[in-house]
Amino acid sequence: MIQRIQSIYLLFAVGVSAGLIFVFHLWTKVEDVVVYAKDEHLYLGLFLGSALLSLISIFCFKNRKLQFVLGRLNIILNFILLGFFVYQLLMPPGESQISEKGVGIFIPILSIVLLVLANKAIKKDEDLVKSVDRLR
Repeated sequence: MIQRIQSIYLLFAVGVSAGLIFVFHLWTKVEDVVVYAKDEHLYLGLFLGSALLSLISIFCFKNRKLQFVLGRLNIILNFILLGFFVYQLLMPPGESQISEKGVGIFIPILSIVLLVLANKAIKKDEDLVKSVDRLR
């Protein structure tokens, strides 16, 4: 059913991954240029890919195993995105042009938390269905 709690978590994950990237900046360069995710094509693609996976997962409510696997893939995608951010921020000062970090760097962490909560609810539903099937 689409009105389950995991659908709400996944919908929030879509909003975080697709909406907040245009609101919060990732970092500020040395020349006081604010960089958003829409300015970097790699980050924009990864954020929108995460949002698309969450959106697809919402409509796979009849197949809970696929929904769970898509959630796990989305978590891995967000960890890759977080890894890119950590790599970008830990570059030596001579190579990096970043002068100030932005709030947008923490968006993948919020998305990971929402996806973990959704996967926990999906697992709970799957266990409930298995327990009912055992009684038949």
